[in-house]
Amino acid sequence: MVTNCIVLIYPINSPSIIKMLTLNTFIEEWNSLSKTIMVQTSGSTGAPKHMMVEKARMVASAKMTCQFLGLKPHDTALLCMNLDYIAAKMMVVRALTCGMKLVDVGVGGHPMASPLIANETIDFAAMVPLQVYNSLQHPQEKEKLMSVHHLLIGGGALDEKLEEELRHFPHAVWSTYGMTETLSHIALRRVNGEYASMWYQPLEGIHVSADEEHCLIIDAPALCPQVLYTNDIVEFADDACHFRVLGRKDNVICSGGIKIQAEEVERILRKQIDQPFFITGQKDEKYGEIVVMVTEEHDMKKLETIFEKTLPKYWRPKKVITVGRLPLTETGKPKRQLRI
Repeated sequence: MVTNCIVLIYPINSPSIIKMLTLNTFIEEWNSLSKTIMVQTSGSTGAPKHMMVEKARMVASAKMTCQFLGLKPHDTALLCMNLDYIAAKMMVVRALTCGMKLVDVGVGGHPMASPLIANETIDFAAMVPLQVYNSLQHPQEKEKLMSVHHLLIGGGALDEKLEEELRHFPHAVWSTYGMTETLSHIALRRVNGEYASMWYQPLEGIHVSADEEHCLIIDAPALCPQVLYTNDIVEFADDACHFRVLGRKDNVICSGGIKIQAEEVERILRKQIDQPFFITGQKDEKYGEIVVMVTEEHDMKKLETIFEKTLPKYWRPKKVITVGRLPLTETGKPKRQLRI
């Protein structure tokens, strides 16, 4: 696999020595004679699985992103995610394809605190929402985050509070839509600035539509050998191209004959609840399924009051499970598939 020159900066005397070796191993695998490479799904909607993907398709994906964002040789890209997953692998491939300098700060919740980037101007970074949230809690990390020229946020939905904090950032902040099967994102949505939007814009060469259940269909011949039928329920803008995601079909809870979208319940409650939580469903003899909240909030009376004031009767959680720490996948997504 022929690639452009790349400069890699590693943590020196860092406890994350395994991460450094993982990056070296990935680059060795990338430069091998094999035309394919193994990637792993995040496990947000089921057990994680491995799949082989063509390197040429990963290069095609990288070129789409670099072209869309106007990235160029010698720009600096930040690697701060787990290389077991496609998002981090694609950051390396983009750097290789575009000839960018890649700074590897290791996997962690506070990537902007790394001394490796203290004197670096970061042109391009990709993070999960939790990393962004953590960075906003510390003035120095927030200042560094605000200096990133193109910040991509993926691996989970942005809640309204976090998006509001990002709205006045001076440089481009993007929410991404994609999955392992599409080799990371296939559409971007601008979060801040003059072009902020609620609608995702597909990259060039990506065609989207919906089936009879309003689930997104992705036709990306450069990335996927077959048309991809997703479980994401979407709504299209008037141009029938830009779209927004309402939730997942497998996150629809059918309780007493009423269909309830878990993500819609979360969207309403996030305005009232500060502690981490997510909504899932549990089988029930009477209702078929009931709405369940899994949360780090322990004040039951407070939650009951919020449910009564903000949610329709049939949307209110019939069961609340409190935990010390919310069960998440390694990419920061709720482990809804546990179906507690």
